[in-house]
Amino acid sequence: MEKGLTGRMRLAALAALPLLAAGSLLPAAGLHAQTAPPPRGADRAPEAIRALLGAWDLEMPGASRGCTVTLGAEAAPQGRQLRFPATCRRALPILDTVTGWNLAPEGGLRLQDAQGKTVIAFRDGAPERGFTGSGSDGKAYALASKNHPRAARRPVASPAELAATAAQRPTLVDPARAPAPDTLPGRYAVMRQPDREACRIVLSPAATGAPAAGPAAFEGLCSDTGLAIFDPAGWRYLAGRLTLVARKGHGVELVFENGQWRKDPAVGAPLLLRRLAP
Repeated sequence: MEKGLTGRMRLAALAALPLLAAGSLLPAAGLHAQTAPPPRGADRAPEAIRALLGAWDLEMPGASRGCTVTLGAEAAPQGRQLRFPATCRRALPILDTVTGWNLAPEGGLRLQDAQGKTVIAFRDGAPERGFTGSGSDGKAYALASKNHPRAARRPVASPAELAATAAQRPTLVDPARAPAPDTLPGRYAVMRQPDREACRIVLSPAATGAPAAGPAAFEGLCSDTGLAIFDPAGWRYLAGRLTLVARKGHGVELVFENGQWRKDPAVGAPLLLRRLAP
């Protein structure tokens, strides 16, 4: 009888080994599941907050209580969104009134209520090692980064990338220094490259006597396919910016620079106009 029980016990123990092994993996899997990726919008957030976005362990130093909070990128009525499980309010009652987070003017960051009042102020620390601070309840608190992932910093733009970005922005023009409207009518050489004429265009004054608008047309044939498709039919001038208007109604703007007109912003195929002698 005793031998029979021992045999059955051995069989039960052997059958339980896979379950025990599987059970030993559960805590690790649970911890891994708690490690969330950076929050939505982190890749588009300002550089000043990118290293702060994501999950943090909010703790009371020397106490066993704590919870995981997530600093979000989305705007909230006061600051930016802060998310945490409902159980955090039981573990850390100070979170009961916390609705968002923000950078502190004096440095560090703060957790705040719906009116923007600081509930916990973190003044000491850095994103790499975490922060320490104090709450409105007079107790000490810490934000520990642990192994929570952070949004990667944006790579420093190369000079070529900076130049390309700048070229996509319209040039600021001082109308007081731009050519007078009545000087615009006349004959122009149209160029894709400096001093390499592609065709000629005539800007005529308006029949109504309007000084800042009128018809436009090529002088003769234009061998440039893009310009021929554009087919200028008019021009207008406003605040120092000359607009050539295509026959279909769309336009291209130019600014006066170094004695000639240049397409602005300088994206796509270049376009230059140089005034010709009468």
